[in-house]
Amino acid sequence: MHGNIPVVILCGGMGTRLREETEFKPKPMVHIGNRPILWHIMKTYSSYGFNDFILCLGYKGEVIKEYFLNYEILNSDFTIELGNGKNVRLHSCHNEKEWRVTLADTGESALKGARLKRIQKYVTSDLFMVTYGDGLSNVNIGELLNFHIGHGKVATVTGVNPTSRFGELKLKGDRVAKFVEKEEFGKTFVSGGFFVFSRELFDYLKDDDGCDFEVGPMEDLAAAGQLMVYKHKGFWACMDTARDVEYLNRLWDDHRAPWKTW
Repeated sequence: MHGNIPVVILCGGMGTRLREETEFKPKPMVHIGNRPILWHIMKTYSSYGFNDFILCLGYKGEVIKEYFLNYEILNSDFTIELGNGKNVRLHSCHNEKEWRVTLADTGESALKGARLKRIQKYVTSDLFMVTYGDGLSNVNIGELLNFHIGHGKVATVTGVNPTSRFGELKLKGDRVAKFVEKEEFGKTFVSGGFFVFSRELFDYLKDDDGCDFEVGPMEDLAAAGQLMVYKHKGFWACMDTARDVEYLNRLWDDHRAPWKTW
């Protein structure tokens, strides 16, 4: 149903605030449970029928290439005839058989706008989706797409409420008047990724390492009245620090991961 609408994932950043994790691998390959966060993002889209992915690679992109090149072996049981390395029989144990993954080297130091411009040749549909390689959410992708189609503008950004992962204390002086264990949402929305675009987006981008995405193109789209927001009040989290990694792993290990829609 959605086979002609690709999902572009920005995977090129260095993740400097996660240096202990990203010294030897790109940020999207940092694990949540026993899989990279990139896999979790892709599984979310796939659960809504979107299985055509374009990955914008940069810093240590070869790690992501090797992961998908060896995906069948890494995620399946197999029988190998020793002495004849080409004779490998897979006993597939994974559910990603319909995934089509294009891995595009978009430059070591390019900003996000340049990365998107450089994958234009792989986008053959009128619509495509974009998200970051470090954000997880339980946003309803089908409703997001319908919202975008309904308003007819060039761009849709998913607006999210930044929330605390810790219990919040409502105080009266030194007394705790209320302990809020669950996340409560404020009135302010911020960009949470999970974009939908028409092909006109590429007219706002340049094939230049210095072409940013949020600064410049997105501002221009807003000024032209071509940027709409899909308000998501459910779960959203960005993996930006070691504490974020611990938090997301704890949710996953405790079987409380809200982004697990599959």
